[in-house]
Amino acid sequence: MKGEGKMVIMSKMKWVGLVGLVLSAFSLFVHFLLARYTEEGISDYQSSVTIFSWRPIFENSDFAKNSPLYRRLWGQVRRLESLHPDANPRGYYADPRSESSGYVFVRIQGGFHEIRNSICDVVAISRLLNATLVIPEIQSTTSSKGISSEFKSFAYLYNEDQFMAALVKDVKVVKTLPQNLKGARRKKKIPSFRVPNSASPYFYLHHVLPVLNKHAVVELVVSEGGCLQAILPPHLEEYQRLRCRVGFHALRFRQEVQELATKILHRLRAPGRPFIAFDPGMTRDALAYHGCAELFQDVHTELIQHKRAWMKKHGIVKGKLSVNSAKQRLNGSCPLMPEEVGILLRAYGYSWDTILYISGGEVFGGQRTLIPLHAMFENTVDRTSLSAAWEMSRIYGREVNIVDTKLRAPPSVVQEKKLEAWKNAGPRPHPLPPPPARPKYPHNIEGWWGWVAESDNEPESTVMELRTNAHKLLWEAIDYLICVEADVFIPGFDRDGKGRPNFASLVMGHRLYQSAASKTFRLDRKEVVKLLEENREHLYQANHTWLTSIRKHLRRSLIDGVIEASSKSKPFSFLSHPAPECSCLRYGPTKPVEASLGVMHSCPKWMDSEIKTKSKDKETEEDSDEDVSSSSGLFFKNIGGNNQSGGGELIKEESQLDDQEELEGSD
Repeated sequence: MKGEGKMVIMSKMKWVGLVGLVLSAFSLFVHFLLARYTEEGISDYQSSVTIFSWRPIFENSDFAKNSPLYRRLWGQVRRLESLHPDANPRGYYADPRSESSGYVFVRIQGGFHEIRNSICDVVAISRLLNATLVIPEIQSTTSSKGISSEFKSFAYLYNEDQFMAALVKDVKVVKTLPQNLKGARRKKKIPSFRVPNSASPYFYLHHVLPVLNKHAVVELVVSEGGCLQAILPPHLEEYQRLRCRVGFHALRFRQEVQELATKILHRLRAPGRPFIAFDPGMTRDALAYHGCAELFQDVHTELIQHKRAWMKKHGIVKGKLSVNSAKQRLNGSCPLMPEEVGILLRAYGYSWDTILYISGGEVFGGQRTLIPLHAMFENTVDRTSLSAAWEMSRIYGREVNIVDTKLRAPPSVVQEKKLEAWKNAGPRPHPLPPPPARPKYPHNIEGWWGWVAESDNEPESTVMELRTNAHKLLWEAIDYLICVEADVFIPGFDRDGKGRPNFASLVMGHRLYQSAASKTFRLDRKEVVKLLEENREHLYQANHTWLTSIRKHLRRSLIDGVIEASSKSKPFSFLSHPAPECSCLRYGPTKPVEASLGVMHSCPKWMDSEIKTKSKDKETEEDSDEDVSSSSGLFFKNIGGNNQSGGGELIKEESQLDDQEELEGSD
């Protein structure tokens, strides 16, 4: 009886244990579902379960925000604090006329910055022609197969409703053409113009407008990253402010992109530290256009040269195929390598534990080009390390699985006989089996193309590559928002594959409009390369004189770079330098900087309410830029040392920089 009782008890315990295991598994499954699909409260939940791989490491938990060092590294540029955004009309500006000249339908081809520039231009053109603008069609998405059907064309990237609502007092905007004109367009019976880059208002008023009045609709094909000249005549200054209202207010990314960018920004700022955003600008097209192939090695050089040959064939490049890349680099025509930018930032005083965000849809050469930068800054991150894969997939929408439908040829009879002979070759050792066919490496964003060694012709893009190109627009949209909001921004390059302002230039223009005083380094690459070459053999053991020169240049670039942009970037892209048309002064034109930029307009009176409170705070910070003696001499001691941070030890120089030198550097 006792044995039977024990058996019953043991059986009950087993059942209890089994039920407990089932309940535990069910509980874990429910928690996983909550963490996976619950959007609300995810920021609260992530404190206990990290959904991204970044683990910030800081040398000091205390970060004195009132110290002179903090104000020098992260504080605002005082000489630009009087500049503020003002894109509202300043004179008589009528609402759109009820009677329209017709419909303007636009197809835009290009990358992120080209699309953004072009949209601002076509809005201004529609206002100029008194036409109704149909929401532009973005060819990068409509021509890409395999992307989500939830978001098409303009709505794939931007918020259509916000765009239409923000421009209601500027131009008439509709989502589609009327039904009768849709049919005419499908039959290609509406007049079409392939618009040249930077066309003048005269072109539209004397060539496009007569056709528009006759047919009630025209189609514009924009493929050069802009269809209206950047600098308009003085009597069209209101059209410049219209461009600002479009680029900085009407063009909002769709909700899913905005939300993810906000989450990433929240995670970046969660440690309570400011961060630097860095855009390398190292794309294959830009490197090929400017002749920078020899900055790389092996297959990368060959890939750049192949692209340059294609550009030369199509008339994009008019120079020689082979260019002296070293000479181009010394002229400032090539991007700064990530390692060089890291050296500049460390020389300026940013420590190894500074948070550094890397932006860009493509870094040519792959992650290996960023390894030295990771070694200098432990907390180097990008959007992939600050978001989960499922968060990124949500902004893509529901995409179909792409299956390789290409039929593979069966093995040849000869190959089968070889394998059979090898299997029956008798006792070992026997000959090795025939080698497999040489694998072909896929074409991906990191710069490895297997076709280079096998063919002179670049293969056509696969469906997966077309999808990736569409995804790049969303990646750059996220990076754009983060770079605009960064405490410090520094570009590695500011030109694209056609010699015009690129993504980084748009970011710098937006920062100049939104918060002109935020720290934005606009480097003179020619001067930087000269300084780097002077100390090429001792970059990681820099002396006092070299550090002083680097810091002076970086400080000067905060002001001089803005002034130079008015002559270098603005003629190609108004959004890269929207001053003075879209800026106003709070304190009056008392400084030479405003005079150099041409900003003379005083801000509206409603902005004056915040002046008094802010001016009191500035009185205590008046000499913050000059008081840097306590920490101005920080740099590497040994980048290859056995330091837990991985970024090298920091030491103080024997002699500190003189305060007066810093003051002169800022001037």
